[in-house]
Amino acid sequence: MQLSYENDIDKYFDGTRNLLFEQVVKEQGINFEDETGQFYVETTAQDLSKAAFQLGQAVTRIYDLTFLNRSRVVSTFYEDLKENLTAIIPEEKIKPDYVVAGLPNADHYPVDFCFEGKTGNPVFLFGIPNRDKARLATIFLQYFHQNHIDFDSLLVFQNQEEIPRSDLARISNVGGEQIASLNAEDDFRRKIAQKAA
Repeated sequence: MQLSYENDIDKYFDGTRNLLFEQVVKEQGINFEDETGQFYVETTAQDLSKAAFQLGQAVTRIYDLTFLNRSRVVSTFYEDLKENLTAIIPEEKIKPDYVVAGLPNADHYPVDFCFEGKTGNPVFLFGIPNRDKARLATIFLQYFHQNHIDFDSLLVFQNQEEIPRSDLARISNVGGEQIASLNAEDDFRRKIAQKAA
């Protein structure tokens, strides 16, 4: 089985996907050779059928990691968001977990990503994978406004349709541009390009 035919296999060795990959290999009791990309099980002739089943289960579970995409797993959302962002803006111009200078208790209100905007104001980008983050981002944005911070904001949802209407209304009142989903790649690219200096 070749995972590389249809998948970017580098993603299996980075971040959350790598942790899950290693977990499958360990739990199934198989071996993985980094240099050759081979999965194997050492066994005796008597236990060959058991080993084949064990290897088959492991390969199936590893293949299932291909379905670990941004629409299913919140834990990879921020990794995917950063990857998409750095494809448009050079990584050295992006400040992750940005703390706003001069803001009281600023370390309690980190911004997911910050970059310089065309207007001269910083752009605060918040990733919104779920309702809880929508509520938290609303609180952060309100706090920035109350403290008269000059900024533009961009809200990127994992899936905007999953956010309750009341939460969506509140964050819409205090936030700026919105992108309904990371899957809206053209919209993402256009709005980032419009905002970034």
